[in-house]
Amino acid sequence: MKSYTEYLTMNVPKRMDFVNITRQVEAAVRKSGVKEGLCLVNAMHITASVFINDDEPGLHSDYKIWLEHLAPFDPSPERYAHNRTGEDNADAHHKRQIMGREVVVAITNSKLDFGPWEQIFYGEFDGRRPKRVLIKIIGE
Repeated sequence: MKSYTEYLTMNVPKRMDFVNITRQVEAAVRKSGVKEGLCLVNAMHITASVFINDDEPGLHSDYKIWLEHLAPFDPSPERYAHNRTGEDNADAHHKRQIMGREVVVAITNSKLDFGPWEQIFYGEFDGRRPKRVLIKIIGE
């Protein structure tokens, strides 16, 4: 069994945004030499996410509006107890919880085995600083 690990460094200039990382993950699969296996992609920060969906700008806009409605940005300590610790990113923790920490994609015939329209995205909810994404590939 082969194992391959790669890290991406993300530095998103906006507080909240989505970045398509499918091509970087596909490149890691090629480098790994794995023909049949699994690929884990994990946001290694508690205010960031990795998820699979369609690469459609309207959908991404809808997600941002929906997430902001569910967990509005409010740096004051009145809305979120977490912000009473001196932080201002409680909303980002909630948004990450909703969008998820990681994805696992099957590798078949040396390629990510996606359904129609599926792409891998990094979701940033407290941006403007470097954060890591783990790509871990295992298989034969």
